[in-house]
Amino acid sequence: MKKKYKRLSFEERIIIETLLKENKTKSYIAKQVNRNRSTITKELKLWLLKPTDIYKADLAHWYALENNKIKRTQDKINSHPRLKIFIYRSLLKGTSPELMAGQIKVLYPNDPIMSISYESIYKHIYRFRQSTLGKKLIKLLPYHHHKRRDKRKYGIKKTRIKDQVSDDRPKYIEERLEAGHLEGDLMIGVARKSAIGTIVDRKTRFLIIVKINNRKSKTVTHEFVKLLNKQPQYLRKTITYDNGIEMANHKWLSKKTGMDIYFAHPYSSWERGTNENTNGLIRRFLPKGTDFNNISMEELKNIENNLNNRPRKVLGFKTPNQMRSEEINKMNQTKA
Repeated sequence: MKKKYKRLSFEERIIIETLLKENKTKSYIAKQVNRNRSTITKELKLWLLKPTDIYKADLAHWYALENNKIKRTQDKINSHPRLKIFIYRSLLKGTSPELMAGQIKVLYPNDPIMSISYESIYKHIYRFRQSTLGKKLIKLLPYHHHKRRDKRKYGIKKTRIKDQVSDDRPKYIEERLEAGHLEGDLMIGVARKSAIGTIVDRKTRFLIIVKINNRKSKTVTHEFVKLLNKQPQYLRKTITYDNGIEMANHKWLSKKTGMDIYFAHPYSSWERGTNENTNGLIRRFLPKGTDFNNISMEELKNIENNLNNRPRKVLGFKTPNQMRSEEINKMNQTKA
């Protein structure tokens, strides 16, 4: 008589997560949970497409439960497992729905299944916000709130920064053909009482982490100016920022650095996608809940050096430091 298949339990998934952290093989893990190796392989294929992907037992288990329920009405995400896994995996990396929607357009331009708006992603996450899974998904959002805020109050019509420029950013900046076009942001610490600044080059991915004492506009822009003015002029041409009020002093920053300042459109984080991705990498060192007031400049510098010396697939497996050196050498040859 053929043995009936039994789905993986939450306890088994906990063991899988633990052994993965210990770098155990799939065969070893299968023996420990008394399962076929194919069962473990199938489970991990859903979540670990790349070496940097993360397996979390609780999210994997709730996904399995939700996926096996008889659904009364299914949204597009629930209807297509491939799309659902992409979105859940992106949430684990700290990617915002706005950036996910932008990434999907780039990665799957001709695939109708892999096509979704950021608003549909938010609706999926908040659809059952009181459920255990709903609460877990909301917590994975970069800026999580128990209830979805009304975009009519917080959206396009609410302009808090005077004279900001969003529509006139030159198209060639999007093409990443030259270094010196930067993106900037603040990463907020626990209870929104601390923050650090991040600046990253769109082409080379070279990162600058800025330690700040508070989130006041004058404080933030003064600290940005200090570090930006240490860079050669040809490596600081423009900066694209989000709509945070800390950049209200942007005209002063532009005057002191000689840089043009642009602002991403509301709900369009993909316009600063390099910065969003880099912030996700920083979160591996400084997870949500970190009090940045307790992080020293030396620690921030170590993180900065680590990421600037890490090979990137998007750079042909060169490091940001190597790419930056190439840009400096090209400029020196031009001057010679």
